[in-house]
Amino acid sequence: MLFLLSPAKSLDYDTPLPDGLPHTTPQFVAQSTALIEVLRTQSPPQVASLMALSDTLAALNVARYQAWRPRFTASNSRQALLAFNGDVYEGLNARTLSLDDLGWAQSHVAILSGLYGVLRPLDRMQPYRLEMGTRLATANGKNLYQFWGSQIAEHLNTRLRAHDAKAGTPVVINLASQEYFKSVDRKALKARVVECVFEDWKGDGYKIISFYAKRARGLMARYAITHRLATPHQLEGFDLDGYAFAPASSEPERLVFRRKAPMA
Repeated sequence: MLFLLSPAKSLDYDTPLPDGLPHTTPQFVAQSTALIEVLRTQSPPQVASLMALSDTLAALNVARYQAWRPRFTASNSRQALLAFNGDVYEGLNARTLSLDDLGWAQSHVAILSGLYGVLRPLDRMQPYRLEMGTRLATANGKNLYQFWGSQIAEHLNTRLRAHDAKAGTPVVINLASQEYFKSVDRKALKARVVECVFEDWKGDGYKIISFYAKRARGLMARYAITHRLATPHQLEGFDLDGYAFAPASSEPERLVFRRKAPMA
């Protein structure tokens, strides 16, 4: 199985990393370089308008585009799973994973990215801001979905063949947002897709609450990593932070997890 995650807007390039942490290079550097070349033509006001950013954030990201290089080093980048710092990654809490855990994640987790296409957890990543839904025009089309086309799905197919060759039908567990999962060409993807839904009790019923759902996606990824999950059925044992599988509300391709109240 392969677990898909969205990236995060918040980044952490300041917290020290352990010595000797393994790293790899992103697999779509040529495509990222092409996108950076387009982004470098944008002024701070244009970036602010394109991405709905404040002037301060626009200026920060214009500087990032100018500093970006096709060579990834310890001084200009860090492993993606340890660089992202949003709600999903707080739930995943990668800094407390063992080296063996990170090695398993490297083979079974894929982070979708507007700039990098797909990142493995240990791929070095330079800081950036480029959400997948951005309408950035390139030679490939009017937005990033057209830019990436079927490349992301084909990459996932390759990874699934490498690790699920003897496991029957390949399975993708979608823990990414719809904005990012739309970048996966479903016609090109040769895998069964299972979605995980996280609901909390609010008022008079169970509802998806964005903040809690994002964190739960990270918790599910962590559960998969630490338990070395190999089948969708094993996901049903997920019980972190008070969540429990809700079989009556679930379907084979849509697993629902619920909790009455957030953990203190």
